[in-house]
Amino acid sequence: MIHTVAPPSGAAGRGGHGWQLILADLALILFLLTLSALPAAEAETVRALASRAVQEKTARGAAQAEVDAAQALFRPVPGGPALGEWLAAQAPDARATLTIFAVHAPGGEDAAWARAEALAAEARARGARVRTIIASGREADLYASLAYDAPIAEAGTEAGSKPS
Repeated sequence: MIHTVAPPSGAAGRGGHGWQLILADLALILFLLTLSALPAAEAETVRALASRAVQEKTARGAAQAEVDAAQALFRPVPGGPALGEWLAAQAPDARATLTIFAVHAPGGEDAAWARAEALAAEARARGARVRTIIASGREADLYASLAYDAPIAEAGTEAGSKPS
């Protein structure tokens, strides 16, 4: 005689593990894959941010010179003194640096450099330490500042030479 056993009440119609268990396994696998990829993504983001920060710091350091408050300003004006005469009227101080600022409008780079170099040559003839800063702007401008600036390191060019 063959005797069959009835399944417990509540387990009727279930075969094997059931779809809930398979779905739970798949969810766990997906969670573990996502979790394992997270450190790699964070490391790449940190590397990109660090690289960008270094580039910005380098760009800022190269583009900005430390210019202290001026003890005297010179601006070439018609009928006014030449730079050499103006320097002779200033109190001589070996610590002071004359910074020539030449601002050029778009397309006026060569003219700005020529005007700044002429002023620099005149100042060097009077024995002044000269630094030239050329920048772009909306309008051309030229002036000089005599101040106790922090010395800046030369960036591969001789003082007073035109960068290529």
